[in-house]
Amino acid sequence: MADQSAGTEIPVGPQHPSLKEPANFTLTVDGEVITGAEMKLSYNHRGIEQAVLGNSYIENIYLLERICGICSHAHTSAFTQGVEELLDLDVPPRARYIRTLIGELERIHSHMLWLGVAGHEIGFDTLWQYAWRDREIVMDLLEEITGNRVHYSINTIGGVREDLTDEQRETVLEGMDDLQERIDFYQETVPNEQTVRMRCEDVGIVPEDLAREYCAVGAVGRASGVPTDVRKDAPYAAYDDVDFDVITDDRGDLLARTVVRIGEIAQAIRIIRQVTERIPAGDLKASAKPPQALLAQVPEDDVVSRYEAPRGELIHYIRSDGTDTPARVHIRVPTLANWPTVVESLKGSYIADTPIVVAGIDPCISCTSRIGVETDGSHGGENAFDLDELRAYGIEWYDERGDVERPSVDAQRGERP
Repeated sequence: MADQSAGTEIPVGPQHPSLKEPANFTLTVDGEVITGAEMKLSYNHRGIEQAVLGNSYIENIYLLERICGICSHAHTSAFTQGVEELLDLDVPPRARYIRTLIGELERIHSHMLWLGVAGHEIGFDTLWQYAWRDREIVMDLLEEITGNRVHYSINTIGGVREDLTDEQRETVLEGMDDLQERIDFYQETVPNEQTVRMRCEDVGIVPEDLAREYCAVGAVGRASGVPTDVRKDAPYAAYDDVDFDVITDDRGDLLARTVVRIGEIAQAIRIIRQVTERIPAGDLKASAKPPQALLAQVPEDDVVSRYEAPRGELIHYIRSDGTDTPARVHIRVPTLANWPTVVESLKGSYIADTPIVVAGIDPCISCTSRIGVETDGSHGGENAFDLDELRAYGIEWYDERGDVERPSVDAQRGERP
């Protein structure tokens, strides 16, 4: 019999009913208590950062929007803001207000979706159904304004593509009145509901010093007493023209993250009302020139663009080589910043807490997938693989993990269409 003194290892993933996307956790347990945790990502690598290098800046708006269906406006906003800085474009105030409006509607969309998922993970399906029902209010508003419920396609270089009519303004304000009533209900009942407290209180704790050490972002950091928010720290769009509070908590557990997200929905409603009531008249774009002419030769330079996505600080690094296509785009998504807190907060939790602890950061796994392999420079270029070499490397890597029979590299290559 194997020596169990060091604990028993339990694999979770990469395919698992509680994981909506592939990730692999190896838990070391002592009875029902998790004493150690490791994780592996990049089971769903899509090569977005490489794909953008073959497209123009305008084409990349629509590609980057599809990094994530929940944060699509966040990614296009971060990207367009960076390109606008390279071009020294001053976005008109009306366009900045519309960007802020869509961004806060998207924040509500994201947090309500998370609240429903969290309810489902703890077996509280009534909360899941309530939250997703109320989420339809903002989904309908997004469709009313942009024509789409998920990928809004409203951003362009220098401004926005769609205006906000007076009728739409009234519809937005009516929607916020309806949603405010629901959020007041959630703020009063959810933190005090017995099922929520039993499954979330003192679970998945991330103390403030750990949150700071690991640079936790978004609701994860703010629920641990770290009051960082790009909208306040480095205002963009119309955030320097509106009043709102940064919601924080000092308990650092899953209940605190729930309270913070519900509080942020209330603040988003507050921001939306201000933006909708105060939106100035004016142009929607910084230049009357067609985008292709505007972007014919972006100055050679680089820029870091920051945006407070629903999950936390989103960073787009953009480098231009003087042409109409970027030389490099690197994206640091908030989930990547928060993964280390998951590994640490799993320790000391029960095995049954794993799904909700993982869900506690509202992870987007495919957003975070990257591949980096150190080579001797012999693979088609300096530290690079070509496609066939990458496929062969992947097959060899998986074979080393277990005695799984796989077709040979040549056989797989022959099966390709």
